[in-house]
Amino acid sequence: MDLHDGKWLDSMYNNRALVPDHATYFERWGRGSEAARRHAECVLDIAYGTAPGEKLDVFPAPQARAQTLVFIHGGYWRSLDKSDFSFIGPVFQEAGACVVIPNYDLCPQVTIPDIALQVARAVAWTWKHAPDHGGDPRQITLVGHSAGGHLVGLMLACDWRALDPDLPPDTARKALSISGMFDLEPLMRTPFLMDSLRLTPQDALRVSPAYMPAPQAATLYAVAGAQESAEFHRHNELIRAAWGPECVEVVDAMEGLNHFSVLDALVTPGHALQQLALELLWR
Repeated sequence: MDLHDGKWLDSMYNNRALVPDHATYFERWGRGSEAARRHAECVLDIAYGTAPGEKLDVFPAPQARAQTLVFIHGGYWRSLDKSDFSFIGPVFQEAGACVVIPNYDLCPQVTIPDIALQVARAVAWTWKHAPDHGGDPRQITLVGHSAGGHLVGLMLACDWRALDPDLPPDTARKALSISGMFDLEPLMRTPFLMDSLRLTPQDALRVSPAYMPAPQAATLYAVAGAQESAEFHRHNELIRAAWGPECVEVVDAMEGLNHFSVLDALVTPGHALQQLALELLWR
């Protein structure tokens, strides 16, 4: 293994190449998301900031003061859209939660630190406005997939008071990272990502949760599909070593799942991953 070898890095991180039928997942998610927006109660394209990508969708809770779930989508910070993941909303809405699905601007038009700040603004919006949609701002759980899994880790380490003095320091204290990355240094040298991410050494360090102090009184569950590359499992072990098992309570390889089918598991009734999400949500 050579961490500086571009071919090896591509083989570890290029999930679309690792899962040849990845397009079938996107097509199914798209159909499910269109149906979700058509049939479930939802409020679309609410602005949480002024940038083009700073909009979010809300699937209101069935009753007031419900748990609040914020889902952060993936796409290597450079692709996909909140509308591709509307299918997440009704599953947890039907479980009694208020579900918020933010967008963010994409690389290379913005940097990953820019995206992190946008997601923090979306979480801040959720803390302030969740009650308008039946959610409890004191009970926010973050769930993210792939790049979103990285971003929810960052949110646990966020200095909320620095972002907005009105926010409590524990604005976000529970997160489920699905196939997330916690050390972005290798991605600076991963050929298929370099041109779009344009990561500098300084930015890679600034947005790598594994090199940040463990957040106080926070809980992170870090999972990946058992069929994902060794690097995705390394990231989960790395964050547990960095933040400790008292914070990173769960590190799991989901049997039989790849980088895309692991997200399907999140919305499959009775699946162990959905049970983890519900456990964290109602904790």
